[in-house]
Order: sequence, then structure tokens, then C-alpha cells
Amino acid sequence: MFTGIVEEIGTIESITKGAKSSRLRVKAEAALDGTRVGDSICTNGVCLTVTRLDSASFFADVMAETMRRSNLGSLNPGSRVNLERAVRLDGRLGGHLVSGHIDGTGTIRSMTKEDHAVWLAISADQKLLRYIVEKGSIAIDGVSLTVAGIGNSEFHVSLIPHTGKETVLLSRSVGDTVNLECDMIGKYVEKMLGISGEQVNAAYGEGKLSEDFLIQNGFMN
Repeated sequence: MFTGIVEEIGTIESITKGAKSSRLRVKAEAALDGTRVGDSICTNGVCLTVTRLDSASFFADVMAETMRRSNLGSLNPGSRVNLERAVRLDGRLGGHLVSGHIDGTGTIRSMTKEDHAVWLAISADQKLLRYIVEKGSIAIDGVSLTVAGIGNSEFHVSLIPHTGKETVLLSRSVGDTVNLECDMIGKYVEKMLGISGEQVNAAYGEGKLSEDFLIQNGFMN
């Protein structure tokens, strides 16, 4: 489990590619402190298990499922990545609960500066957007951010200078793919209430996600 508060920016030193998977060697410093083989490090939002360590880097295997769901397959030697070690239960939770099991990817549609902040508009599939709510939390490439606005095909977040400096998000460009992990609460609620994702997707996409829809499907009395 992670918090979405990036500890440092690492660098991909090498990539060994298999048929559908890969093995990464990631140069790091702060993320190596106290880390042992078998520990987890969130890498661009993806929980990876450390399989080997040396004095300046860690190694991790990326399975085929992760390659399909994330942007890790687009990394190259020299690529910079957000890194965070697993959260300690005796520390503060500065961001929000992040599992490192991303739901899918989004695409940066625009980057607009407003005073000292930068606005990002990110498009995503309807199956992800249904879990994203205004003023809720979203992890983008492992960075905990607050959703500032949401539309039918995209959502918006604003980055302060500190976040821009401490993460790789502002080194991205329009058209780049980012990893998305939605707040897990909505997914559990949906599962427990027994409503299918297809029902919500259809209602959301057709603009029918109304009070009547919620009542008919057991969300309201």
C-alpha cells in the first residue's frame, strides 16, 4: 500500500524484454534506503516487487498483465519514473490510499499554466471515469492528486510547483499516456451493492446517471 506522495524520481538504467514481459533495472537513492528483496516499490503508479538490489539500483519483473494495463511498456533506458516505497503504518498519510494496482491509462489532452499552477486535462475510458468524482482523489503515474473537474470524456487536475518539481508529470507532453488508479472506495461500494459496471457505464455514457437510476438500482431509498 502507498500514499501517492512520490519520494524521488528514479531513472531506468536497463530493460530486458521477454515475449510479453520485461525486467527493469531502476537507478534510485532514497527508495533504496531500508529496502530488501521482496519489498514493494511503486514505479509510475505500479506496485513492483524488488527481485534484486545493488548499491545504486533495484531490479523488478513486469508481467504481461502489467504491460497491457500500464505505460511501463513505453519506457526506455534513460526514462525518469516516480518512485515511492510502501507506506509505514507509524507515519502520516499525506496523500490517499493507493494500492499500486492501476485501473488503466489516460491520455494528456492539454497542459495549461495558470499563475503558478499547471492544469492537466486527461481523457480516459468511461469505465474509469465512472469512479472519478470532483474533489475526490486520483493517482496519476503514482502521484496523489485532487480531481478539480470532470466531464463526459476527461477530468482535470491542477499541479502546484512542488508537485511539478518532485515528480515527472510536468515532463510529460500532450498525447502522452499516464497510469491511472481510481479511489478504491467506489469500486468496493459498486461490488457490494451488486450493480454491474456495464449498467453504470451505459447510464453514464447516455447521460442517464440520475436519481431515478440510483433508486431503481438500490443506491437510494
